[in-house]
Amino acid sequence: MLELRHLSKSYNGRPVLDRLSWQFKAGEFVSIMGDSGVGKSTLLNLVAGLDTPDAGPGEAPIIVDGIAMSGLDDDGATRLRRARMGFIFQAFHVLPHLTLLQNIGLPLLLNGLPSARATEMLDAVGLGGRENDFPHQLSGGQLQRVAIARALVHRPALVLADEPTGNLDPDTAEAILTLLQREIKATGACAIMVTHSLAAAKKTDKILNLSKNGLQETTIVNPFAQ
Repeated sequence: MLELRHLSKSYNGRPVLDRLSWQFKAGEFVSIMGDSGVGKSTLLNLVAGLDTPDAGPGEAPIIVDGIAMSGLDDDGATRLRRARMGFIFQAFHVLPHLTLLQNIGLPLLLNGLPSARATEMLDAVGLGGRENDFPHQLSGGQLQRVAIARALVHRPALVLADEPTGNLDPDTAEAILTLLQREIKATGACAIMVTHSLAAAKKTDKILNLSKNGLQETTIVNPFAQ
């Protein structure tokens, strides 16, 4: 579903990601952990086409669903992102002038899909009955749930989540991760979640650690286990 081929990114001459390679499979829920500043959010932005990798002529460092992101112009990248990806941002990016239902239903409208699933997803994240409320009426945790519902509503093939449970209480975080798991398995999507939460990472199929040495699969060991 997603292949990274020697992906590199530098800012002002400082390397953030250096020749990163990995293959992510459809139907796989993967978490990425690592120290702050190691490039986890940068990686998601590159995959989504929101930032541009360092690449030489003819190189294709990011392949999404068989399509080389480097071969797309801005319009092509936008169409691919709109139809095939769902992105959960740390900063929500919920549109303040739209109701909750309109925010969640926006990907359906842009992709010419039936609107009924927006109500279904609003219910799924525990905000049923608040269709006509506006974002300013919600707490930070509730806004994050709207962002998650919007990312999943059009059944994307690739879900990119940047700290999706960071603003949620433990019970709501557990429910949201269960929802992510269910949607991924139901649609065969690939999901990549950047997180600092060990509890969240343990809900995924695979945990990767990002460091200056690249991506490495890891097994988290409980130091208090007998």
